[in-house]
Amino acid sequence: MEFDLHMALVILAAAAATFATRIGGYILITRMKSIPPRMEAALNAVPAAVLTTLVAPAFFIGAWESKLALIVALFIGLRFTHTWMLVAAWIVVMIWRHAGGF
Repeated sequence: MEFDLHMALVILAAAAATFATRIGGYILITRMKSIPPRMEAALNAVPAAVLTTLVAPAFFIGAWESKLALIVALFIGLRFTHTWMLVAAWIVVMIWRHAGGF
């Protein structure tokens, strides 16, 4: 395998950009006396946004067992804890795969 200077520079630039955004957010928050309501609302929305970016591709591109498992997880999650939601989705996928799909 040959050393590729261009790829090494891309990796270093990506690492620097990632570090800058992480440390920049930390420095910005620690220097504030109080967090403005709009910023707090934006920070509260981050977990839902990240979860959506992880789940949406699995639903739209994934196989049928993934779609069914996500739908079951949604309905279980409305009523029970996250653990039961995970267990229910896992059971759906295992049953689907054991049965050979439909």
